[in-house]
Amino acid sequence: MANNSAFDRVLQARSSEKIQIKALVNGITDDFIELHGDRAYGDDAAIYSGIGFLNGEAVTIIGIRKSDDDVNNEEVHFGSAEPDGYRKALRLMKQAEKFNRPVITLINTPGAYPDVEAEYHGQGYMISQLILEGMRLKVPYISVIVGEGGSGGALALAVGDCVWAFEESIYSILSPEGYATILWKDSSRAREAAEEMKLTPTDLLENGIIDQIIPEVRTDKDLNEFKQALSKQIKTIRELSVSEMLNKRRDRYRAF
Repeated sequence: MANNSAFDRVLQARSSEKIQIKALVNGITDDFIELHGDRAYGDDAAIYSGIGFLNGEAVTIIGIRKSDDDVNNEEVHFGSAEPDGYRKALRLMKQAEKFNRPVITLINTPGAYPDVEAEYHGQGYMISQLILEGMRLKVPYISVIVGEGGSGGALALAVGDCVWAFEESIYSILSPEGYATILWKDSSRAREAAEEMKLTPTDLLENGIIDQIIPEVRTDKDLNEFKQALSKQIKTIRELSVSEMLNKRRDRYRAF
């Protein structure tokens, strides 16, 4: 791997040219209905979620999005969800479980929104609850890193039965800039940090963090292939009993 290849992948993951979460959701589902609110505090637009039909099967999709034709980056904190967004995600996961709908999460976030108000409203707690309840979810659960997969904000929605990553994506404990600042007190060494962090899909696959690398979605053909791959994976997971599914999911993460 060339010395700059990992950081180039970081830039690709952050690119505004990458398919938007809303377009991805609407491209793989029919009759998608966006659902709002956490039934406790508010509604975070960074979490684009709801119910649609994937090849005729009702599924719940939860996405963390950056800007699109509905919202700008400031409104969604450049893809950083707030506690009410994570509460909304948890509400929809439990609703999906009640009605036996598979859950698909689509992730593009640098991390959870880090301001003081978010902490006051339970940011860390909600991330931990999504991880805990995601491990217990009694329906098929597929997690996909579409662009950036940053820190606990991404992990909150990435404890599925399988975790996939798009070719031009990253998944890591924090940004290369943050890593360089903490380790070397020099954020300008982000390119070097990216190499150290093993955050590219190839590295992640080799280390067992993800299960599959997905081609970038740029055309209708790509979109259909992604849709069929999701449908096929759901059917594979459905072949397991609930106890087998949960045991396999638990074993997957205990292996780390």
